[in-house]
Order: sequence, then structure tokens, then C-alpha cells
Amino acid sequence: MSSDSQALAPASSRLVERIALRLTLPAVLLAVPILVFLAIFFFYPAINLLFFSLLTQDAKGVVGPPHTLAHYTRFFEVDLYLRVFWNTLRISLVTSAFAIVLGYPVAIVMSRSGPIVSRTIALIVIAPLIVSVVVRSYGWQLILVNSPNGLLNWALMSIGIISEPLAILYSETAVVIGSLHVFFPMMVLPLASALGKIDPNLEDCARTLGAPWWKVFLRVTLPLSVPGLVAGFTLVFSLTAGSFVTPVILGGTTATMLGNLIEQQIFVVYDWPFGAAIAMVLVLVVFAINTLSMRLLEGRRFRSVS
Repeated sequence: MSSDSQALAPASSRLVERIALRLTLPAVLLAVPILVFLAIFFFYPAINLLFFSLLTQDAKGVVGPPHTLAHYTRFFEVDLYLRVFWNTLRISLVTSAFAIVLGYPVAIVMSRSGPIVSRTIALIVIAPLIVSVVVRSYGWQLILVNSPNGLLNWALMSIGIISEPLAILYSETAVVIGSLHVFFPMMVLPLASALGKIDPNLEDCARTLGAPWWKVFLRVTLPLSVPGLVAGFTLVFSLTAGSFVTPVILGGTTATMLGNLIEQQIFVVYDWPFGAAIAMVLVLVVFAINTLSMRLLEGRRFRSVS
């Protein structure tokens, strides 16, 4: 009897492998269209951009060999470009931090409330996505005008909080406010999804054992919602770092970001190789932040399993 079972074991394992292969092939075939689309419209332009950043542009504007790293060296040696680089990192990180702080309360209410309240809040959060980014940025420009005619300054001066108008427009603060309004749903929706998967009994047990609300949040809710937090952070950071319209309208010349610098180098200065090098720096920064976030999430999962 044991010899028969030993003889059937290889056959059964081969049968399982064939079934798994048949189930995998349709999934691979379904992924072919999106892989072809990404290869044509994403990977090929990205690789072409990388090679373009290593070329040389002569006095006549012709781009070609010899290959060089001078564009990257120039970017990290000139103070103006480094200032724009740090502006981009600072604005993206600050926007992501404010999105986390403001997104958790909204996501908690959305995930823990009844169907009517949850759907209403979701509609309010998603509704701004219907309006163009340009329209929303110009709307914030009218609100943050650096004069008594601006809505914010008029309201604060009418109440008596300030006596002189605030100079918020054309600053990093204005870009953070506009970016937060544009990309806030990208933080709330992943957080709400992660919070909705947490068993409410875990929080109830912590409260029953005498933990205050803030300790329940720090010891139970926050650790269990890290996947949504990481997803929201990477989305908000990536989109803010690569934004162009909001910094142009709300930041002016004092809060220039890498997207604006790329546009200037390509369409104003016509220095395509240097603009491609700046674009590659932006891609590498966003890729590094996303990779770090994923590594932290994977490390947390490994520790929880072990």
C-alpha cells in the first residue's frame, strides 16, 4: 500500500502543476495588453530619455555623441538647481505629512460610520477630482491673494485677527495648500480601505483594558493601517513631486519645482539633454522614495509573520 502511494505521488504532483499552469496562462494573457501599452508609452520613452540625458548638444542645437555625465554634474553643482531640488523634496514631504494628519480623521469617520455618512464623505472627498487642476489652482489664487481683496486676508482682517494682509501667494505655503487640495483624496481612499479591514473588536478590547483613545490609535489602529498609509504617502509624494500646474500658478518664481525647471530647460532654453537629465533625477527620487516605502512595509510584514 505504501509503494502504491509512493508511485502515485509524482503523478499527482505533475497533475497539480499542470492545473496551476493552465490557471496561470489566462492571467498572463490578460496582462499582455497592459504590458504592451506600458512598453510602448512608458518604458520606451523612459529609456529614450535616459540615453538623451547622456548626449551632447552643440551650438547649433544638434543633439548627439559624445556621451557625457556633465549634465548631471552641472545639476548638482549649481546652487540654483540644487535649491529647486530641495524645494521639490520639502514641498512634497510637507504636503504628504499634512495629508496624513488630515487624512486619518476623515478616513476613520468614513470607514466607521453608517452607509449614508460614509458615502457622503466619500463623495465630498472625491468631488474635487471632477474639477480641473487648473481651475482649482486659480481658485486658490483668488483665495490667497496678497492683498486685502483676497478672500483669506479679507476674512482674517474682518474678524480682527490680522491688521496687515498675509503674503501667502507665490510661496511654498501656497503650493503646499494647493497640492494638498489636489492630492488629498489619494491619501484618504487608501487609508479608509486599510482602516475598514481592521477588526473593531481589537480597538474595543484596548479600550476595555483602560487604554485612552490616543494610545488605542498609536498601538492598534496606526500599526494595522500601515499598508494604507504607505500607499497614500507614496501616491501623494510622487504626484506632488511631479506636479507642474499648481507650482506655476501658486508658487510663481519663489517656489519653483523640478517639473517647472524641466519645462523651462526644454521649451524656453531648448536644452533637451539637460532637461532630460533633470527629468531622470526626478524619476530616480520618486522611485527611491517608493522603493524605501515598500521595503519598510515588507519589513514590517516580515516581522509580524515571524
